[in-house]
Amino acid sequence: MKWENNRESDQIEDRRDQGGMGMGGLGGGGRRVGGRGLGLGTIAIALVAGWIFGINPMTILGALSGAGDVMSPAPVETSQPSTPAQAPTDEMGRFVASVLGGTEDVWDQVFQQAGAQYQKPRLVLFRGATPTACGTGQSAMGPFYCPADQRVYIDLSFYDTLRRQLGAPGDFAQAYVIAHEVGHHVQNLMGITDQMEKLRSRLSEREYNAMSVRLELQADCFAGLWAHHNQKSRAILEPGDVEEALNAAAAIGDDALQRKSQGQVVPDSFTHGTSIQRQRWFNAGLQTGSVQACDTFKAKTL
Repeated sequence: MKWENNRESDQIEDRRDQGGMGMGGLGGGGRRVGGRGLGLGTIAIALVAGWIFGINPMTILGALSGAGDVMSPAPVETSQPSTPAQAPTDEMGRFVASVLGGTEDVWDQVFQQAGAQYQKPRLVLFRGATPTACGTGQSAMGPFYCPADQRVYIDLSFYDTLRRQLGAPGDFAQAYVIAHEVGHHVQNLMGITDQMEKLRSRLSEREYNAMSVRLELQADCFAGLWAHHNQKSRAILEPGDVEEALNAAAAIGDDALQRKSQGQVVPDSFTHGTSIQRQRWFNAGLQTGSVQACDTFKAKTL
């Protein structure tokens, strides 16, 4: 992946030098469920977002619920570090900043073309654990998005897990992970995240899981959309990059993870989609670059 000469985002908070925080010293671990949206996450904006993005507003307002790598607001108050973090200077930190900068450029353009303004998320690099507005963020959770503070959180050790334990190496696989989490931020701005939290109590666990799959597959499609537009504007792709992303999507499919961890697959418990589904929806965004093509909630088949 060609990233070294691209614009780096200034929305990075590097907390790695602040040290990992003990698991017992922080309360209010966030649930990995759909979270409460802020700012644009209102019914009115959801309706507007449905119109400008060509997605049926009733899809947003009446049919969404789910879970995933999104943490809900914590029931207890948590504190954020008071000292401003410096921009990363190491190669891995700069890579993350470059990928985030690419997502900003893409979504800025997409929102502007729709007559709206994109609100950039912050991305927090941490080690071990860190306080968030959704509770304690921990490395074991993997990368996640907190809608309550509009931040993406990543412990970069996850990339070692992705490479060594899941068999998904490559810098473009790592970029796909970031773009997927930014996709959850876009869902938050569109009002989808907020509506999911409101509707969650109305659904059975099976229904809730099924809608969660659609949420996650849409974020995969948004990651593909990022790749599509960054390739057009920056020519970031090198031979093998797309295969890296598709391999990562397959490695973190629910069926693959369940088969690896417990030796059997339980489809009713899926929350992110199968390997094939995750590959299919990433590729849909990659091939079309279209928000409308990423409406997993209208899709008859996934």
